[in-house]
Amino acid sequence: MVGYDPEAKCVSTVEAAAAGSASGLVTRVLVSPLDVIKIRFQLQIEQLSSRNPAAKYHGISQAVQRIFQEEGLVAFWKGHVPAQFLSVGYGAVQFMAFESLTKLVHNVTSYNARDSFVHFVCGGLAACTATVAVQPVDTLRTRFAAQGEPKIYRNLRHAVVTMYQAEGPRTFYRGLTPTIVAIFPYAGLQFSFYNILQQFSEWAIPAEGKKGGNVKNLVCGSCAGIISKTLTYPFDVFKKRLQVGGFEHARAAFGQVRIYRGLLDCIRQIMREEGPGGFFKGLSPSLLKAAVSTGLVFFWYELFCSLLCALKSADSTTRTEG
Repeated sequence: MVGYDPEAKCVSTVEAAAAGSASGLVTRVLVSPLDVIKIRFQLQIEQLSSRNPAAKYHGISQAVQRIFQEEGLVAFWKGHVPAQFLSVGYGAVQFMAFESLTKLVHNVTSYNARDSFVHFVCGGLAACTATVAVQPVDTLRTRFAAQGEPKIYRNLRHAVVTMYQAEGPRTFYRGLTPTIVAIFPYAGLQFSFYNILQQFSEWAIPAEGKKGGNVKNLVCGSCAGIISKTLTYPFDVFKKRLQVGGFEHARAAFGQVRIYRGLLDCIRQIMREEGPGGFFKGLSPSLLKAAVSTGLVFFWYELFCSLLCALKSADSTTRTEG
């Protein structure tokens, strides 16, 4: 059901936006702890190893224990309010744009709207559109998740005012370049591999075994998330490092801090000081998050779309009988 299907014609663009919003909201609540751990790993200059005494975090279990001991359970949902704005807005714009683009491809070109390459291009463009729309909220989310104790920002309004006064409006779009560069192939691969895996499951699973459609959507989404995240991960690290620029004083409690003059300078410094492994810091929690979040996003989106179709069908039947 993801993407325009000329045979189904069940979900409108507005309904796709609603389903995408609901999917993003539910998924965000469940994956927020993994996101906080991933961001902490990405921003740590020191090697993620217990052999490095200067490193604050060594691994997932150690990070969970330390964050809980120092900041309490609520720390795993730091920045949750801006993160929810991000998820709801991103989900709405992305799926609405994706459905519209695949429909446009079907109507004005000779390409099949269900083709994996079409899903790659349309998925990438839809994600870029959503990213530009919600980038300020993503920057706020990263600042909240990255700050330690004592807090620099008391609440969302205080963060917006402080950042605007101290750093100007451009600060809300820090890291946009690597984000756009990374998000097109990342989202494109997500939609493309999800489509490929769905088609493969249709071929591989016999007809009598196709009752567990929701589980299939979850598994296909999880696999698509792992593949796409691994291939595009370094750009996520660059984005996070650039987003906390001008925020160095709040990062002192977490270890060393660096100032980057731009994307290329960020790449050079990471390569020089941290080696190739620096480009993949936080990969393990990120892959876990990608598997869970992508699987859940497609799972909930398909489920909400099915519910909307069922409601429309029931309403249509009622009107006909009336």
